[in-house]
Amino acid sequence: MKYFQIILLVFLVASCKGESDSNVLSAKDIINKSIEISGGKNYRNSIIRFDFRDKAYVANREKREFSFLRLFKQNNDSIIDILDNSGFKRMVDKEFIMVEDSMAVKYTASVNSVHYFSVLPYGLNDKAVIKELLGEELIKGEAYYKIKVTFNEQGGGEDFEDVFVYWVNKQMLKTDYIAYSYNEDDGVGMRFREAYNERYINKLRFVDYNNYKSENTSIALFDLGKAFNENQLKLLSKIELKNVKVDLLYD
Repeated sequence: MKYFQIILLVFLVASCKGESDSNVLSAKDIINKSIEISGGKNYRNSIIRFDFRDKAYVANREKREFSFLRLFKQNNDSIIDILDNSGFKRMVDKEFIMVEDSMAVKYTASVNSVHYFSVLPYGLNDKAVIKELLGEELIKGEAYYKIKVTFNEQGGGEDFEDVFVYWVNKQMLKTDYIAYSYNEDDGVGMRFREAYNERYINKLRFVDYNNYKSENTSIALFDLGKAFNENQLKLLSKIELKNVKVDLLYD
């Protein structure tokens, strides 16, 4: 009887552990759920228009085809930057012009960056994305999954070495905070973004961001959430999408 009780206890403990492990979400699971709550498959077949600062943007996604546009005026010229599956092109006053490779790389990164941030966390399930669950963290009294995101060199774009951290609300499974490091021609640094002004437009979630920086260079990227919690970050700017319009190609 004694040995039977021991075996039964071991079996129950193992069963409970197995059940607990099966309920643990992976970084991939969390991001996929966050994407689904934010609009999911509707992003894949949509036309999104918005204004950001002094420029207009249009994103056309249809299945695996995409075109990202940026439209603005410069020295009385009408400029349209186009980034699609075939690469980057620029039109000036309705005519295509030649763009040096070095400048095309910069324009590509600039156009892609705005469109990328506009629909986060959509895009974080691409093949080039590497996700790692770092654990959980409290920010402003709310519990968050803390996820590290990096990119494979192949398919990860020019800035594949950048590192991101996403804080996904455990209860709502929405991405409320983002931190990232960057290494660009004009320097290196880190940013921390706080989402606000959440709204759903034709089934897709959009937010604006308070954009913070740390003046203490000893604070690590992965500690920016804690630094924000302790009011150690300085508000640098606001990232606001205006006049957002969404057309779903397949409803």
